[in-house]
Amino acid sequence: MTDLKRSPIKLRKPFFWLRKLKDGSEPVKAAPGIEAGQPQTPWYRPTLLKTAIVALALVIIAPTHANGQFGIDTAAILAALSKMQSLMNTYMATPLKTINQYEQSTAKYEQQVMYPLTAINQAKSSVTQFESQFNNIGNMFYVNVSSATLPQSQSLETTLLSRNAGNVSTVSPQFQSVYGVVMTQNSASPQVRTMTDMTDAQAQDAMKRAIEIDALADKELSAATQMGQQISQAAPGSAPILEAEADVWVVRANAYTQAALAELMRTRGIDLANQSKASKLATTDNTNNNGLISGSLTNR
Repeated sequence: MTDLKRSPIKLRKPFFWLRKLKDGSEPVKAAPGIEAGQPQTPWYRPTLLKTAIVALALVIIAPTHANGQFGIDTAAILAALSKMQSLMNTYMATPLKTINQYEQSTAKYEQQVMYPLTAINQAKSSVTQFESQFNNIGNMFYVNVSSATLPQSQSLETTLLSRNAGNVSTVSPQFQSVYGVVMTQNSASPQVRTMTDMTDAQAQDAMKRAIEIDALADKELSAATQMGQQISQAAPGSAPILEAEADVWVVRANAYTQAALAELMRTRGIDLANQSKASKLATTDNTNNNGLISGSLTNR
């Protein structure tokens, strides 16, 4: 007798819409090969083997606990990190600690020996005191020293003491209004007119240069005041920069002083030349007078 569980030909029931619910439905025919009177067991009846297969499939499909980092164990990761920390403490932390100690020693030496805070504050205080004294001295340059009483001379004196280089162009007309112009051609000899013209020119040049030098002196004093204020507030590291700028201004001041000295030398040279010219003119006049006297005596 054929086993129904292993037989390829099993009893199949038609779909529910093909079933006839009426009494005239045809009886279900047995599949060929199945003998009459054998029990008909459906193919989907649960058995022990099927239950085991389903349970195994569920076990395989069901999710399990997974390890992160591509399956690497957490303990291995922690061990590697601990090893790396140990190596860093041995080969990096110790040298860095030594370097830090050297830097602290250097900073301490600079703060206590090279740039002590007490000495820096004392120097700043001294600079402030010096600046106050220099300001008092600088105010002496602006003391009014005007002495002229007449209108024309007062105008010329005001221009000469103005300390404004823009007033240089007004010196010549004011000078002529006070000292006059060169004599006319028929009123004096050419030598006297030439000497007078040169003397007036040099006098006006000296006056103009004096105004320019006063204006430069004001600029220098203003720059010196600014540098003094910067020094009192500057950090120790910026002192060389301010010192270099001060050296530049010293060179400029020396140049201005040389220009003023040259003007004084020109003025003195003109004065000496005038004295020499006066002596020459006097000698010429004496010679002419002696000739006239000699001719008068001879004609008698």
